Amino acid sequence: MKVVKVLGTGCPKCNQLLAQTEAAVAQLGIECEIEKVTDLLEITSYGVMMTPALLIDGEIKSYGLVPSLDELKTMLK
Repeated sequence: MKVVKVLGTGCPKCNQLLAQTEAAVAQLGIECEIEKVTDLLEITSYGVMMTPALLIDGEIKSYGLVPSLDELKTMLK
């Protein structure tokens, strides 16, 4: 099971990334845990300086932007 973390303080782009990620997971039909991380200290502990950011199984996949639904599906496969 994949562990997906959406890092962001709650800005519109952060919320958009969370919604897009949930949609991609649903379309792929994969089992994963999606966690939204809003704590600034935890976000910086990953070495991320721009949000929103996406981590999959501890690996930074994107930051500072909202990938398209197709890009998210590719990252999650």
